[in-house]
Amino acid sequence: MAQRVLPLPRQQSFCPPTVLNPFVHPGRLSARDKLRTVLQGIILLPLRAICIAFLLLIAWLFASIATFRHPGKGSVPLKGWRRRMIRTTLSCLTRTLFFVMGFQVKVKGKIASLREAPIFVAAPHSSFFDAIICAPTGMPSIVSRAENLSTPVFGTILSSLQPVSVSRQDPDSRKNTVTEITKRALSRGQWPQILIFPEGTCTNRSCLITFKQGAFVPRVPVQPVLLRYPNKLDTVTWTWQGYSLKELCVMTLCQLFTRVEVEFLPVHVPTEEEKNDPILFANRVRQTMATALNVPVTDHTFEDCRLMISAGQLTLPMEAGLVEFTKISKKLNLKWNHVREQLDTFAAIASASKGGRIGIEEFAEYLKLPISDVLKELFLLFDRNGDGTIDFREYVIGLSILCNPANTEETIHMAFKLFDMDEDGTITEDEFASIIQSALGVPELDVSMLFKEIDADETGKLSYDEFKHFALKHPEYAKLFTTYLELQRYQLDMLEEDDIESPEVKHSPVRKTTIPVSETTPIARNKVCPEGNEEDNSSTSDKKDD
Repeated sequence: MAQRVLPLPRQQSFCPPTVLNPFVHPGRLSARDKLRTVLQGIILLPLRAICIAFLLLIAWLFASIATFRHPGKGSVPLKGWRRRMIRTTLSCLTRTLFFVMGFQVKVKGKIASLREAPIFVAAPHSSFFDAIICAPTGMPSIVSRAENLSTPVFGTILSSLQPVSVSRQDPDSRKNTVTEITKRALSRGQWPQILIFPEGTCTNRSCLITFKQGAFVPRVPVQPVLLRYPNKLDTVTWTWQGYSLKELCVMTLCQLFTRVEVEFLPVHVPTEEEKNDPILFANRVRQTMATALNVPVTDHTFEDCRLMISAGQLTLPMEAGLVEFTKISKKLNLKWNHVREQLDTFAAIASASKGGRIGIEEFAEYLKLPISDVLKELFLLFDRNGDGTIDFREYVIGLSILCNPANTEETIHMAFKLFDMDEDGTITEDEFASIIQSALGVPELDVSMLFKEIDADETGKLSYDEFKHFALKHPEYAKLFTTYLELQRYQLDMLEEDDIESPEVKHSPVRKTTIPVSETTPIARNKVCPEGNEEDNSSTSDKKDD
């Protein structure tokens, strides 16, 4: 018999990303690097710490003077001598601060004026040291958490830059932030330029993740700014997995010098098409920056970081939670909370396996079914890359594309009719076992545990409401059922082809043994697919029961 072709082709748009995890920086210091860092740090660390503290106090003093008795508390732009003081003194002090910390800054390209580009978009965002961009750009406004403004010393310095504050307690914070950015970008020079890191979180610089739309909604020209740290020893990359903030600060201050390159690309003036589509605008700017950096782009976002942390809390490898949330949510219309719930289910299935992946054994155990041809085919539909396992990304895509569409009211009703052999409106354990055993080709299969799980009221019979409730909660079974029906139809078609080619073997006992599934599932064929049996002369004689 010819091999059955899977009914669903793979969509290239759901292929795994080039960079699987941009939020981890596993690099560790060698013994030689540790020794050199310690020896250098004995002298450099205390001297630099004293100088940094002194410079911060001076910056705080000038920031306090510039904002003294300034009305509006951030709602009114600084003007006149106040703004000039911030641009000159804080810009000079910032350069000096990074020089004292050992940074050797190389600036490339032409910096755009406020009229040419009200917004700077910088990437890749990989460290808190990325703030070095503020020095050559004249201390632009930034987007910062509202809590940072109350920090002693640093909060006053930050307030003098008149940042766009983001409050986590405000449910409309994201909307208000975009509104404020738009207002300032369209103010025609009343507000300073705005520096935005559109990735929204730190990465390891191996790619550019999804750009958030905030910098592109105002529909004004933006200047892309590239950051590079061409150092043999990386002590600046701050990701979700790797060195902590304190460790990176100490290690960086213990280095003789740290190189950083800041490159200003030509201003990107949006077309009419880009003005009407902020996502298109953001993607084209990102692609321009990725090409200049010679790195790929992925559809990871901060939401992937949240899923990654949740995966770690569920004792899964942290990278198991990375699904490229932007792409998945857009194409499959999924919300973060829904994907988070699916992560809980996935963790429960994969808990017995290593590496945070589901094998065929774990898949069968979760469904409380033995490994059979039908189950293997369902597993292959989930296993998109054919490596013999299902990761969380494949699981989410499989549930959305394969199982949830199959789990319709019509499918559930059809399945209930199939199991309800005597048509009395309920399913007994014997009826349930008969169909499951024939569908999977395992006559001695014990399905009592699965039956009891569905039988919520413990009456020994399944009502349609119980059956439907379980089916909606476990959509995998819906696809298992439809896969079983597809296999039935396929084997009937193949049997008819064989009968046409070799009519003399129609009644041969060998023929019976080669089609085990069709022999053991006459009820399924007759009750659910009667149209497929009207011309099937090889079916058993129970057609009269219909």
